[in-house]
Amino acid sequence: MGRVVVGMSGGVDSSVAAYLLKEQGYDVVGVTMQIWQKEDACSIEENGGCCGLSAVEDARRVAAALKIPYYVMNFRQEFQKSVIDYFTDEYLNGRTPNPCIACNRYVKWEALLNRSLSIGADYIATGHYARIEQLPNGRYALRRSAALAKDQTYALYNLTQEQLKRTLMPVGAYSKDEIRAIAERKGLLVADKPDSQDICFVPDGDYASFIEKTVRERSGQELPDGNFVTPDGRILGRHKGIVHYTVGQRKGLGLALGYPAFVLEIRPETNEVVIGTYEESLTRTVKADGLNFMSIEDLTEPRRVFAKIRYNHKGAWCTVEKTGSDEVTCHFEEPQRAVTPGQALVFYDGEYVLGGGTIL
Repeated sequence: MGRVVVGMSGGVDSSVAAYLLKEQGYDVVGVTMQIWQKEDACSIEENGGCCGLSAVEDARRVAAALKIPYYVMNFRQEFQKSVIDYFTDEYLNGRTPNPCIACNRYVKWEALLNRSLSIGADYIATGHYARIEQLPNGRYALRRSAALAKDQTYALYNLTQEQLKRTLMPVGAYSKDEIRAIAERKGLLVADKPDSQDICFVPDGDYASFIEKTVRERSGQELPDGNFVTPDGRILGRHKGIVHYTVGQRKGLGLALGYPAFVLEIRPETNEVVIGTYEESLTRTVKADGLNFMSIEDLTEPRRVFAKIRYNHKGAWCTVEKTGSDEVTCHFEEPQRAVTPGQALVFYDGEYVLGGGTIL
């Protein structure tokens, strides 16, 4: 069967993934990725989620219960560069990043997989709700989770063929209730542990304050406030700084315009936040670059697909076509609201991920 390194976050999903793989006959090794940036215990514990000390202790105890080796590996440098710096810079450039996608691609897979292979592993595994299959054309693709409500394929769309080939995702065949029931039956202490909801390095959810603090530490500068404007440049009021806003946002604008107002665009070069009506926030056309194709090698002709423009988007039908060497354009059949630069555009062929890119 081979040796598999399971990324253990201390949660129920990755814990059951380790159990299921051991039951299947794999030589399982548990690993928690150390990604917190400060050494002192108080700072580490404040991070909570998949980054905190409690996660390490929970994962260690689960590994002991399963009688598998367990290690903590240091990935702080990779996480700082590929996730935190990217997250901060995207907001400063007027875009809305998806740090979980960056973490999946460059830390959980690229860094963890490379290190795991170097110590003799054949595979890595996670507790994601997705399935990996090799298609008749020989390519590896993500298939939606059996539990569609928990499906996480959107956040994994940019994994490479080599990464998919070396990855196991046993949880994707189950529902969340079934996973918890397996954990309870096995007596794992994390059976009833709640899911982590926040971005792990911003546990209080205040992204803007985190970015402002990061910029202050980098340069000693404060981020300036600026103008809310209409699409044609008319000033409507003052904003708190562009990192406080994202395209599609309606709440927290502090504007009384006599109609529901939405963020249409963020202009970092002029430090302006463009405001408009609901109707103005709709579009049928979405462009993306940074492409990764999964079930096919490349897109050679226009194709009707089901696409998602953000993690919680229910998805919609569109026709996708190549409009550049590293660019696609999706023409949606119905208008879509809050198409947000920096987020992922992921398109599906049935249950399989066809590919995706970053919204322009």
